[in-house]
Amino acid sequence: MDRLSELEKYGVCRVEKVLPCPAKERLEALGVFPGAELVKLFTAPCGDPAAYLVKGAAVAIRRDDAARIIIKRSAEWERK
Repeated sequence: MDRLSELEKYGVCRVEKVLPCPAKERLEALGVFPGAELVKLFTAPCGDPAAYLVKGAAVAIRRDDAARIIIKRSAEWERK
């Protein structure tokens, strides 16, 4: 099982499952739920949080929360 926290820069994935965590409702409200496609844009200089493209919006997700998101990797993102 891959986790969102392990995704490389510009990696593309689909969310398989969001494990229970305090931020689960917030993540789902931001569009992070099973079936959603995410692209990792960059990580903060200190390593946490990371920015992901979710439904056309950049969303910051902490590493601890990203580790609770199970993903399936997809092809690399084509920047336009």
